[in-house]
Amino acid sequence: MQNKNTNNYAWVLVGLLWVVALLNYMDRQMLSTMKPAMQIDIAELQSATNFGYLMAIFLWIYGFMSPVSGIIADKFNRKWLIVGSLFVWSAVTFLMGYAETFNQIYWLRAVMGVSEALYIPAGLSLIADFHSPKTRSLAIGIHMTGLYMGQALGGFGATIADKFSWQSTFHWFGIAGIIYSFVLILFLREKKLTDHEMVSDKLTIKPSLFKGLGILFTNISFWIILFYFAVPSLPGWAAKNWLPTLFAQNLNIPMATAGPLSTITIAASSFLGVILGGILSDKWVQKNLKGRIYTSAIGLALTIPSLLLLGFGHSLFHVVGAAICFGLGFGMFDANNMPILCQFVSARYRATAYGLMNMTGVFFGAFITDLLGKSSDAGSLGKDFAMLAGIVVIALIVQLYFLRPRHNDFVDA
Repeated sequence: MQNKNTNNYAWVLVGLLWVVALLNYMDRQMLSTMKPAMQIDIAELQSATNFGYLMAIFLWIYGFMSPVSGIIADKFNRKWLIVGSLFVWSAVTFLMGYAETFNQIYWLRAVMGVSEALYIPAGLSLIADFHSPKTRSLAIGIHMTGLYMGQALGGFGATIADKFSWQSTFHWFGIAGIIYSFVLILFLREKKLTDHEMVSDKLTIKPSLFKGLGILFTNISFWIILFYFAVPSLPGWAAKNWLPTLFAQNLNIPMATAGPLSTITIAASSFLGVILGGILSDKWVQKNLKGRIYTSAIGLALTIPSLLLLGFGHSLFHVVGAAICFGLGFGMFDANNMPILCQFVSARYRATAYGLMNMTGVFFGAFITDLLGKSSDAGSLGKDFAMLAGIVVIALIVQLYFLRPRHNDFVDA
């Protein structure tokens, strides 16, 4: 009976954290969509350079905090880490509605970068612990759809701000998160150790704070995972930040049309990709230990022709079709990163490991966002977008050749 209750709660957990994932991405995306409304009251936001500073401060702090948050998640109770993280970034969102100067918004974005970074490693490692290898990829995939949904809903911030005010929009979205943090206090719970784990834990000296880093950095498989996670982050962030511009340029349509067309296409196809990738991976790994790696590889392979078509295509059929294929493939890749990590890293260090992966991905994202900005100014955005297919091929080859799991779920000896 206890095992059945645990299995049922594993899916309840996914539902609880799906909402947190939605709020995580929605609150960070709102600022970019509400710039036109906010710059009326805060003159500094009329400068693209100043607005870039707001985006950059969040990105750099979020990146640097990711491995720190992973270490914290592996050492302390993840329930309270998630609750505290949600409460703080929701309070920051609420306070944004009272901001009257650029400096106030700047420092609030900095605090948001810290608080939001604390969530992902803790949330994903908690889901991975509650789910067995039979359902782990699907569970992670469903959770990832919350991120996609939050990103899409964040785009409606401008619509709400236009109907009411940007201050009210920040207030109500912040209040929603604060209320939900109290819901989590009631229903979210940490994974309890099994009898075997309890005995092992008592017999083992508590590791030092940075022991996990030492173990990870001497694990060759982790370096390979870090590489193949980071490289696809380049086209992933490129699509997130520059696809609307690429749609507008290649299809010769206004940004008002290109923006929704590109984001909805990617979000919907990624949604399907994580579900398909989760189901396929969970079934395949029961028959072949490389099943998750093969599923992820199929996803990466789909992004290669997609990037070429996105870069050089000039018809609606080619560009939209490529975006659908890219979203589907990237979703399959996204759903399997943590489950693959679980085959090479023990549960004690998974949050730390994913924190390092998240940091690397974010920094690669910051690099490609800046590079493609220069490409756009030079009129070569499409060509440089297509060239990203080449490095994805390298990541795919490295992944397939070097990653050879010996376990379905890695456990310390």
